[in-house]
Amino acid sequence: MTIHHLQSRYQSSSLHALCQFYSQKTSIAVVLIGCVVLMGWMKDITVLKSVVPGWVAMKVNTAICLILGGTSLWLWHWQWKPYITRSAAQVCAFLVLVISLLTLMQYAFNLDFGIDQILFKTSIDPLGDVAPGRMAVHTAVIFLLLGLSLLLLSLAQPKYFLAQSFALVAFFIASMGLLGYVYGNAYFYKFGSLTSIAIHTAVALILLICGILFACPNRGLMIVVTSKHAGGMMARNLLPAAIIFPPAICWLVLCGYRMEIYTAEFGLCILSVLNIIVFAVLIWRNARSLNVIDHQRRRSQIALQKANEELEKRVMLRTSELLKALEQLQTEIGERQMIEQALFQEKELALVTLQSIGDGVITTDARGLIKYINPVAEILTGWSLSEAMGMPLTQVFQIIHENTREAAENPVEQVLDSGMIVALANHTVLITRNGRELSIEDSAAPIRTRDGDIVGVVLVFHDVTQSRNMARLLSWQAKHDSLTGLVNRREFEHHLAQAVTNAHTGTEQHALCYLDLDQFKVINDTCGHVAGDELLSEIANLFQSYVPSGDTLARLGGDEFGIIFNNCSLEAAVVRANIIRENTQKFRFVWKQDKVFNISISIGLVAINADTPNMNSALSAADAACYVAKNQGRNRVHIYQADDLELARQYGEMQWVGRITQALEDNRFRLYYQSIVPVTRNHCETEHYEILLRLIDETGKLVSPMAFIPAAERYNLMQTIDRWVIHTFFTHLGQCVDFQQHYCPLLKYSRGCLYTINLSGASINDEQFIDFICDQFTLHQIPPAAICFEITETVAIKNLGKAAGFIRALKDFGCCFALDDFGSGMSSFAYLKNLPVDYLKIDGSFVKHIVEEPIDLAMVDAINKIGQVMGIQTIAEFVENNDILKVIQNLGVNYAQGYGVGRPTPFKLFQFN
Repeated sequence: MTIHHLQSRYQSSSLHALCQFYSQKTSIAVVLIGCVVLMGWMKDITVLKSVVPGWVAMKVNTAICLILGGTSLWLWHWQWKPYITRSAAQVCAFLVLVISLLTLMQYAFNLDFGIDQILFKTSIDPLGDVAPGRMAVHTAVIFLLLGLSLLLLSLAQPKYFLAQSFALVAFFIASMGLLGYVYGNAYFYKFGSLTSIAIHTAVALILLICGILFACPNRGLMIVVTSKHAGGMMARNLLPAAIIFPPAICWLVLCGYRMEIYTAEFGLCILSVLNIIVFAVLIWRNARSLNVIDHQRRRSQIALQKANEELEKRVMLRTSELLKALEQLQTEIGERQMIEQALFQEKELALVTLQSIGDGVITTDARGLIKYINPVAEILTGWSLSEAMGMPLTQVFQIIHENTREAAENPVEQVLDSGMIVALANHTVLITRNGRELSIEDSAAPIRTRDGDIVGVVLVFHDVTQSRNMARLLSWQAKHDSLTGLVNRREFEHHLAQAVTNAHTGTEQHALCYLDLDQFKVINDTCGHVAGDELLSEIANLFQSYVPSGDTLARLGGDEFGIIFNNCSLEAAVVRANIIRENTQKFRFVWKQDKVFNISISIGLVAINADTPNMNSALSAADAACYVAKNQGRNRVHIYQADDLELARQYGEMQWVGRITQALEDNRFRLYYQSIVPVTRNHCETEHYEILLRLIDETGKLVSPMAFIPAAERYNLMQTIDRWVIHTFFTHLGQCVDFQQHYCPLLKYSRGCLYTINLSGASINDEQFIDFICDQFTLHQIPPAAICFEITETVAIKNLGKAAGFIRALKDFGCCFALDDFGSGMSSFAYLKNLPVDYLKIDGSFVKHIVEEPIDLAMVDAINKIGQVMGIQTIAEFVENNDILKVIQNLGVNYAQGYGVGRPTPFKLFQFN
C-alpha cells in the first residue's frame, strides 16, 4: 500500500469522525435554539422570539419540533442502550411528523385542530399571518421531511439513502426561505398570505438538516462527498464554494443594483463574470491538487520499484549463499545417514514390531528390572514407559489367582531360574495401577546372547477379560432361566442325577418336589403374557425365600417349578412343601393396581433314596404326583407311593401319550363301522353307519378305544386323532361310493346312506377345525348330506354357545348332527332346545335295563317323546337282544344300535363297490 493510500485512509476516517462530531453538536445547538425560543415565549422576550423586533417570530410548535428533532438526532448518536435510545429517537421523530402533518392538514382543509396555541395564546401576526401561533407552510413541509428522515435513520435497519434524500429536499426549501431574507424577497419565506417562516427558524432547520446529513458520512448520498478517492476530494473542494459563493455574489450584485450604482444589465454582466472567475479558480485549484496527488503517486511508485529491485538483488545474493551452504550440509547429512542407516533400520524394525502387535510386551534385564514396555502394555498396566523404566517387574506387573486371590508366581523369576519358556496358569488376574482387575493370558521367554547367556526376559501377555466374562455369561445362561434367574431344567436334571447317584452310593436321602401353579392360564388369558411373566418372577422370588441355599430351586418350564431338598427326609420335605404351599396361598398378585389374583399351587413329592431307579423315573413320579394333587382339588401336596392306584392310572395315561403318537406315525389306527338300523323298516328311513376307531398295539393286538381315548383327551391328542379319522374315512369313501347315484349297496330298500363320525370337545373348540372339514369335503367330493357328526351331551353342555355355533355352521354347510349319550347330563331337556341336532342318541345306561327297570323305561319313553315333539329322530344305544328291540319298537324309537342288531366290523370288510 502506497503512502498516498495510507494518508487517504487516515484522512477519510478523520473526516468521518469530524462529520459525526459536527452532527452531534448541531443536534445540541438545535435543541438549545428551540429551548431559547420557548424561554422567549414564556418570559415574553421579543429578541428571543424574533431576533429583531418587527421580524417574524418563531412559533411555539416550531420550537417544540426543533427540540424533538434535535433530541431524536442526539439520541441516535448516543449508544447507551441501543434498543431504548432507538425507540426514544423514533418517538421524537414520530411526534415531529405528526405535528407537521396536522399543521399541513389545517392549511389544506382550512381546519383548526387547536394545536397552534396549546401552550401560548397569541394575536394575529403584525406581518399579516392569518393563523396566530401556526408554523409556516415551508416549516411544516420541512418538518414532515425531517420527521421521515429521522424515522428512517432510527430503524433497526436504517434507510440512509432515503433519509438523506428527504434531508436534501428539506435543505433546498429551508435555503430558499433564508435566501428570501438575504435578498429581501418575501415570496421566498412566505407562501401567499399564509404564515411566514422566521429567519432563525430557517437557520435552525439548516443546522438540523446538516446534522442529519453528517450523521452517517459513509452511507447513502454522503459517501460521494466523504470518499477517499479523487471524486470525493473534488466534491469536498467544490461543494462549499458552490453553496456559498453564488448567493454571496448575487447579494453583492443586488446591493449595487439597489444602490443605483449600475443598471440591471450591467449587474447581470458582473454576476456572470464573477461566477466564471470563481468557478475557474475552483477548477484550477482542484486540478492543481489532483496533479500534486498524481505526482506524489508516481514518485511513490518509482521509489517502491527501486526498493523492490534492491530487495531482489539482496535476496538473490543471499539465496546463492544459502544454496551453497545447503549443498555442503546435504553432503554431510547424506554421509551421516549412510553411516546410521543400518543400525536405525534394525532398531526401528524391532520397535515398530513391538508397538504394532496387539499384545502387551515387557522386557527386563537379568535382575528382573524393566527395560521396555510397549504401548499396549502401558494401557493394560497403567504405567508409562518413562515411569516403569528401571522398576522391578513385581511392582508394575502384579498378578493374582482369580479364585483364591493369592499372589501368582513371578513368571520372570521362573524363566531366570529355569532358563525355559514359562506360561501363566489359568485364571490369572492382573491388578492395574488404578486397581482395576484384568483377566490375562501370558508367557515369558529368556533373551540370550550368542554365547547362550541370559541377559533378560521378554514377557508377552494380552487381555482376555471380555472373552472370560462372555464365557461366564454363556455358562450362566446355559444353566439358568432367563425370566426368573432360577436354575433351568437342564441344570436341574443334572443336580437331580447327582442326588440320585449320591443316594445310591451313600446312606443319604433326598426329596424331590414338582410344583405347578393352579389356574395360571387364567392370568395369562385375562391380563396377557406380560402379567404372566411378572407373576412367574414374583413367585420365583417367593419360593427362594423358603428354599435353603444348599438346595436346588429351578423353573422347569411354563408354570412348573422343581425343588431338590438335599439330605432331607420325606417327613421334613412334606413340612417344607406345605410351608411353601401355604405362603403361596397367602400371596396376592396385583396387576396394574386394579386386578388382584389369589394364587395356589399343587405339589408332587417323591423321596430320592437307594430304591430310586434313575433321574427320569424320579422326575416322572413327581410329575405324576403333582397331577394327582391337581385332580384331587389343587392347592395340596401329594406324596408319591409305589402302590398308589391313582398314580398308576396317571402313569399309564402318560405312557399312552408316546404310544398314541407313535401309532399315528406308524398308521396303526383302524376304522370300524357299526350299523344303526331303522326299528321299523320302510322306504322313508335312512340306513346309518357309525364310524368307530380301534388301535393295533406294538404286538399286533387290537386295543379298545376306552384304553387310549382318556389319555388322548387329557394330553390334547384328540384333535390330531379326529383329523386322521375324517381324512382317512373321506379318502376311502370318495374312492368307493358313487354319490351321484345316491346309492348304498348294503341295503336293498334304501334312499341313501348316512355315516356318523364322533368329534371330541377339543375339535369343537378349535377355531380352524370347521375350515379343515370343509376342505376335506371339497377335496374328496363328499356331499355334506352323507355325513353326520356326533358329539356327546357332556361336551355340548361344557360350552353350550360354542357347541351350538359349531353345529349351526356345519348344518348350514349341509351336514347332520347327532347328540350322543343323551340323558346322562344334569339338565338334558333344558339344553336340548338350544342345540339344533337331527338325531338324539339315548344313553345306553337306560336302554340296556329297559326290560327290567320301569324307571329306565319311563326315561327312554320321555326322551323319545321329547325328540319326536321337537322333530328330532331318536336312536337307542346298547340294543343287545330282541327283547330290548321290541320294547323300543313299541315306544316308537326311530333307530336301534347295539350288538343285538349289528356288531362293529373292520372297515376293510365294508365293501362299498
